[in-house]
Amino acid sequence: MLLIRKLQAFGLSLAAFVMVSVAAASFTTAQAADSPEATIDGLNTALLDTMKQAQSLGVQGRYQALAPVLSKIYDTPLMTRLAVGQTWGSLPSAQQASIIDLFRRMMIATYAKRFDGFSGESFRIVEISNRGAADKMVKTQIIQSNGKPVAINYLMRKSGPDWKIVDIYLDGTISELASRRSEFSSILKAGGPDALIASLKKQGDKLLSGS
Repeated sequence: MLLIRKLQAFGLSLAAFVMVSVAAASFTTAQAADSPEATIDGLNTALLDTMKQAQSLGVQGRYQALAPVLSKIYDTPLMTRLAVGQTWGSLPSAQQASIIDLFRRMMIATYAKRFDGFSGESFRIVEISNRGAADKMVKTQIIQSNGKPVAINYLMRKSGPDWKIVDIYLDGTISELASRRSEFSSILKAGGPDALIASLKKQGDKLLSGS
């Protein structure tokens, strides 16, 4: 299936949504119960809405609809810091802010680009388990139109009053954070933080340039 092949080629692991107001409203409703399950239920509901209207929205519309939702549920500052690794503490605050902003933009653009249609998929939460002292692993499946499931698992951590995603595992095992850590390390070693900033901007621009 086209959507599943795109998921497996994600780079970020994964999405996209309906109009900004509808997506934000559905997410707010899902968040009424403060739990990892509520957060992922809200994500899945908004994702399905967007997939069903993907063609009329276009990539820019999907990005605009998706941005407030993903910005809320992903702990992008933490993910960015972990992906950059030990170098993070030595970077000036302005460069840290630029990397966080551009990583967030690239991540949202990836969802908007990849989730570009609907062919009868559905989502379900399979299991929620403890991961260490403070984290939860939310195991989910995308059920394809032929009934075959594809695993997408979310590592979640409490941040203030909210549960936020800090990593995604495609096929249940492929860590997005580990992939980004390897990518960022190579770029930083070759060209430093300016090269990483340029790379993230280029990736975001490319993803948002299509339909």
